Amino acid sequence: MKTGHTATERQRLREKLTEDWTRSTDELIELLGPRQARRVLLEVRHRAAELDADPDLGCGTPYVNTIGAHEQPTFAGDEALEDRLEAWVRWNAMAMVVGANRRLPGIGGHLSTHASAATLFEVGFNHFFRGKDHPEGGDQVYFQGHASPGVYARAYLEGRLDEGRLLAFRRELEGGLSSYPHPWSMPGFWEFPTVSMGLGALCAVHQARFDHYLEARGLVDHGGRVWALLGDGEMDEPEATAGLSLAAREGLDNLVFVVNCNLQRLDGPVRGNGKILQELERRFSGAGWHVIKVVWSSAWDPLLDDDHDGVLLRHMERTCDGDWQRIAAGGPDALRREFFGQAPELEALLDGRDEAVLARLGFGGHDRRKVQAALAQAERQEGRPTVVLAKTVKGHLLGSHEARNDTHKAKVLDHEEVMELRDRLGLPISDGDLAGDRLPFRRPAPDSPEARYLRERREELGGPVPERRPRRGRASLTLPNGDVFEEAIDNFTGKEATTTVCLVRLLGGLGRLDGFGERLVPIVPDEARTFGIEALFPRLGIYAPGGQRYRPVDAGTLLSYEERADGQILEEGITEAGAMASTIAAGTAHANHGVAMVPFWFFYSMFGFQRVGDLIWAAQDARARGFLIGATAGRTTLNGEGLQHQDGHSHLLSLAHPAVRSFDPAFGYEVVTIVRHGLHRMHELDRDELFYVTVHNEPFVQPPMPVGCEEGVVRGMYLLCGPSEAPRERDTRGREFPVVQLLASGPIVRQALSAQERLRTEHGLEAAVWSVTSWQELHRDALATARWNRRHPVGERRLPWLQRCLGSRPGPVVAVSDFTAALPATLGPWLGPDQVLLGADGFGRSDGRAALRDYFGIDSTHLVAAAHEALVGTGRIGAGELRKVREALGLSPGLHAPPAEETT
Repeated sequence: MKTGHTATERQRLREKLTEDWTRSTDELIELLGPRQARRVLLEVRHRAAELDADPDLGCGTPYVNTIGAHEQPTFAGDEALEDRLEAWVRWNAMAMVVGANRRLPGIGGHLSTHASAATLFEVGFNHFFRGKDHPEGGDQVYFQGHASPGVYARAYLEGRLDEGRLLAFRRELEGGLSSYPHPWSMPGFWEFPTVSMGLGALCAVHQARFDHYLEARGLVDHGGRVWALLGDGEMDEPEATAGLSLAAREGLDNLVFVVNCNLQRLDGPVRGNGKILQELERRFSGAGWHVIKVVWSSAWDPLLDDDHDGVLLRHMERTCDGDWQRIAAGGPDALRREFFGQAPELEALLDGRDEAVLARLGFGGHDRRKVQAALAQAERQEGRPTVVLAKTVKGHLLGSHEARNDTHKAKVLDHEEVMELRDRLGLPISDGDLAGDRLPFRRPAPDSPEARYLRERREELGGPVPERRPRRGRASLTLPNGDVFEEAIDNFTGKEATTTVCLVRLLGGLGRLDGFGERLVPIVPDEARTFGIEALFPRLGIYAPGGQRYRPVDAGTLLSYEERADGQILEEGITEAGAMASTIAAGTAHANHGVAMVPFWFFYSMFGFQRVGDLIWAAQDARARGFLIGATAGRTTLNGEGLQHQDGHSHLLSLAHPAVRSFDPAFGYEVVTIVRHGLHRMHELDRDELFYVTVHNEPFVQPPMPVGCEEGVVRGMYLLCGPSEAPRERDTRGREFPVVQLLASGPIVRQALSAQERLRTEHGLEAAVWSVTSWQELHRDALATARWNRRHPVGERRLPWLQRCLGSRPGPVVAVSDFTAALPATLGPWLGPDQVLLGADGFGRSDGRAALRDYFGIDSTHLVAAAHEALVGTGRIGAGELRKVREALGLSPGLHAPPAEETT
């Protein structure tokens, strides 16, 4: 529009042009029809986008299949054979769940999810999902967790699982199958734990990204394709869509989401008042994904071709998902009455068509041709990820359970429903075979056309899926010898440093080692400079697929922000969930790709187990290996940050994670020893474990490593500083005061050392200081020892490491940490009767470290008082003397009472 026009003239011109364009659009549709006209308008919109004039309508494409019937390729396979194989799979999945619940009512399982997704799965198995032996690399498939019976049923057809295991579905102690995809329970079968909904989607994104990372760094030739088979209700989980922008931004064309849109959650419709396919299309396309919708079966194609006025499409789009669910439950009669009966023009579309056509008017996710066309296009997509949105019916073919709100909880079919399913599937199973409690499993004979077809398809695709194949050889690491660890300790001994800095310096040395350094994967969610990891930027580089296309503001400085196409550091941005998903991908590379990687995920300790504990649990189930580094840990070492940032409980949360080994080291040499131990366990002893190590930001002069402490460091505690050899003070009866045992971890060890000196010089009392590197290791060892003793009542009794350390040393115990007192309390049963347990309970506060430790009662002054309190329990001093000691120390009863005390 030319300048110089008045506002009124511009308005008139705009109105005239709008009228001209509207009339042209009418003529375009009349000439070409709605579907072809749409393509022309899309091209116009693309041109507008090129000229920075995209209208950005914020809406999706019409509610029809993205791939039209005229664009659909010929079906690549034997459709009749695949139809029979799918029928067997459907039957065996049902028989497994129903049989399990008949034998043991309430054992659980799910019928309806796989019933809706069976065609999606089977087309993938027959044509797309590549096994480990495929020359272009095996695919990684994240299966919808509730559909696991269908995967087991397919594996039974292939001969991978026998009937006995299917009969014991959900009875793992009898050698049966796990409830859901659990690599820990079935380590040779499942690769990815996915039933905690939303996590599979996020992990799939970061797995696809990590595969590109491995290729860019020359560690693998082909990363394969990543498929995530998801549910539409699952997409409401924040994690399910958290990685969409990353996937598009980095052009992950090796990633395909297949969303089974059966329109139902666990309790009812996903979007009863709307349309979930249209909503998801907008979300994915807005994020930059290629979207393929599979809405209608082939039987709708002739009706859509005859829909010259667009009345059918308009009613398809106006009908809510809740109505489509009800219509699906009602069958062909409901479709005729409630959909086509809405308007005479709709009814006219059925003229001349028999009832069989009406019965075939189903949803596209159950149409093998439509699904194959969509997955084939997804596989060919270049430059960006793809999502296939497939409309299905939840509980498809399950009789009275089909499309019902309660279908998700259906676990048992009655006799009539079982017979109905058999008839609908056309299976040669007699009525007599269905009479007992045990439903029969069936598969084609080994020499049948179906069995041969099954084998041929999987052989061509590179073997079975899913399959977890942890490999040594190429996967094994040549671990560093002791020199690099000793050099790291020498490097910071006698110098002021935080334990975080000590760890970063160790990583710097490890990163320089040929054959090992390239396997390190530092991972950080946008806190590298907080933790001092920026020292690794120039040498390792930050992974960025396109390299660094800009000149950073700090270019030319020593620690410039440096992005590289083959960078080694994964700087995730502000997403602990994404960082943990990358940790899982790196920590399972030894099984997924045969290349062992060593992830180190650095995070604010407060935002690890508290924020992404579900993902950490999934990492264990996936049998991941690596290091979780809880930086700026403890409730008083991170001074100034206050209530939401100060971590006093992460070690309590980690205590519940079976494959996590948690450590709270006080000194740099302890950090180095723990990392060395972790590498040994994970990559020499082949243990699938995660090491959680909390490090701190309080600088102090690092002491030398005591001789012979290594075993104690990795087992949980060792004597750091024993009592002096001088004679001990005696009480009024002439008895020597027992030595007080001070057990402390992390930064509070230095408070214990100060308390030891004050007890000796100011009070004439002796104390021993123990560095507790892991309350968890001590706790687990004590429980394991007690369990062994119960099972071996005859013979010598074993002692846990804690009691082996303290057993010959008289005296009461004061146990303290920078975490809540419940952490040292986990050792309470083994510490004897005279114990005082201290910790940082309540919310954090903003202040200096000294003030915070006084507030929580864990500084050296409070430890001196606690030592006297412990002696009261032994009878060596009285309560009156304890009161005098507290007064002398300036500790009044009501001083700085934490919130936990105020509320009791």
